[in-house]
Amino acid sequence: MREHSYDFPVPDQLGEGLVAVKEGTQLHAEIRLESVHEGILVTAEIDTTADGECGRCLREMSQPVEVEFQELFAYSGSEASEYEVLNDHVDLEPLVRDAVVLSLPFQPVCTPDCPGLDPETGERMESRPDPESREASDPRWAALAEFAPRPGAAGSGTEDKEEG
Repeated sequence: MREHSYDFPVPDQLGEGLVAVKEGTQLHAEIRLESVHEGILVTAEIDTTADGECGRCLREMSQPVEVEFQELFAYSGSEASEYEVLNDHVDLEPLVRDAVVLSLPFQPVCTPDCPGLDPETGERMESRPDPESREASDPRWAALAEFAPRPGAAGSGTEDKEEG
């Protein structure tokens, strides 16, 4: 068994979309290689940082990425294997890339309770101290306003009466 620790810059961007690990970002890998009967068992812990923007408010954000994986690299033989030992070496780049990219969130948020943007003005909801309630601005919905109970009205006259 051998254990190695590596720090290196990411050669190519990992991931696309709202958040990704940018090219040149520092990546830390703790790797353990174990010789087993079928091949080499690789256990790895990857730590890096993903940068992008919040999916709700579009604010720039950065979040840590921590990934663990374990994979068997088989000695070349008669059995088909996805990963093989070639010339006493294992290529971890595809595994690291896949593990990091699959761990990135599809819709990242800067904070779990991020209110996002106002759908009408496009302003950040958190920057307004007290969000005012607005009437429906679409004139097609104006006719339905007559059916809504008025705030503070003592009964709308639509209570169900039981007949005995």
